[in-house]
Amino acid sequence: MMATAVTNTATCKNFIGGNWTDSRATKFLERRNPANTDELVAVVPLSPREDVREAVAAARAAFPAWRDTPAPERGKILFRAVRIMDERKDELARTLTREEGKSLPDALGEVQRGINILEFMAGEARRLGGENYLSELRKNFAYSMKVPLGVVGAITPWNFPFCIPLWKIAPALVAGNTCVLKPAELTPLCALRIAEIFTQAGLPAGALNVVFGAGEEVGDELVQSPHVRAISFTGSTEIGCRIYASGAQRMQKIQCEMGGKNPVVILADADLALAMQSVLFGAFASTGQRCTATSRVIIERSVADKFASMLVERAGAFKVGDGLESGVQMGPSVDETQMNSVLKYIEIGKTEGALILGGHRLTGGAFDKGYFIAPTIFDHVPARARIAQEEIFGPVLSIIRVNDFDEALEAANSCRYGLASSIYTNDASRIFEFIDRIETGITHVNSPTVGGEAHVPFGGIKDTGVGPREVGRTALDFYTELKTVYIDYTGRKRESSLY
Repeated sequence: MMATAVTNTATCKNFIGGNWTDSRATKFLERRNPANTDELVAVVPLSPREDVREAVAAARAAFPAWRDTPAPERGKILFRAVRIMDERKDELARTLTREEGKSLPDALGEVQRGINILEFMAGEARRLGGENYLSELRKNFAYSMKVPLGVVGAITPWNFPFCIPLWKIAPALVAGNTCVLKPAELTPLCALRIAEIFTQAGLPAGALNVVFGAGEEVGDELVQSPHVRAISFTGSTEIGCRIYASGAQRMQKIQCEMGGKNPVVILADADLALAMQSVLFGAFASTGQRCTATSRVIIERSVADKFASMLVERAGAFKVGDGLESGVQMGPSVDETQMNSVLKYIEIGKTEGALILGGHRLTGGAFDKGYFIAPTIFDHVPARARIAQEEIFGPVLSIIRVNDFDEALEAANSCRYGLASSIYTNDASRIFEFIDRIETGITHVNSPTVGGEAHVPFGGIKDTGVGPREVGRTALDFYTELKTVYIDYTGRKRESSLY
């Protein structure tokens, strides 16, 4: 019989060694629906370090057998998980919306992207390999091969609680590693569903383990453990920098995807209606709670008034509410702490730019039970203002007016982050110059800053990311070591060495 996770208002259990296990926790977190705090979604244990050590031990015990399982067999298990997820897509999306808050269409999009990533990576199980090399020596065969690391830790955020765990777990498992997942405390149920589905698909006990708790305990124990060979982290730049520094002391492989402050550059010749629709989606879908969200519009002055007017008209009609309700385009902030952080930045913005839309918490009726903020737009924002430089992670957009392309590019690159960017123009020379000079890991032309595909690398530069890219074939580089092999078939001692 398939192991069944606790759900609804029951206390979540850790998943260790193939079993749902009561945590040793003495402290617990009540997780409520951010759109309706009357609804208790789950009780989450703040697990102690002992629980992490137990999970790491289970992963270590499972590693030899999983490593020795032929890669195509590992891929078959992932393909079975794909089919199960596809059958449960609607249920998974509704679970995601209840605990994270994003609208149901956004949640369905996230679930589908997670399925796509898992499907792609399952196929990579038949393409794991290195290279053959023509040796300088006679009768010598040289080649390389990718080998798994061992136990890897995945520390994931609340804003994409289904997709991001999958894009870490899938390549780790395909490569032959075993995993300990530390999901965000605010979004436990998606992690439980993932563990359920992999178990149902036939993943061996101990290959995937899930431990709930705070970063200060669970996350730190993963980073400090001498038995965890690699850490893949998505979250704030401040925490990511600490993990990177700490991991370096133990020669752990570290991969961090962190903050973003993503610009859309709009030149005077752009299709303003197209740009407006894309900015609207990039800034306010998922309540702006995504690392690739559009947070800066950098626009030539000659078209800025017209664009701002168009954007305010459409954003003002954006439907905000419970993400499970039909027609809702934007849900709440994930919790009160995040909402208050966004409101703090809005107050800062009122001293730095001209507020032209929103700028307040939504109240009255059902809004009083959730953490809702109106779509907010500031105009005439200086490029170096705090709201144009610091990650807000909410539905707040800054419009920065510039004189020309060079000033726009300078403003876009003035930020410490370098994740995603976009340019709207019909000038081919400007497009390619922008691609050459923009300091981001991802750039889009005449399309939003958000979005990505299952087979295409994802990640940023500068203070946004460190380590190999996630998603696509390059994801496997992080979860493997390259072993080089020389086979001498002369049958005799060589007279000289090349080394």
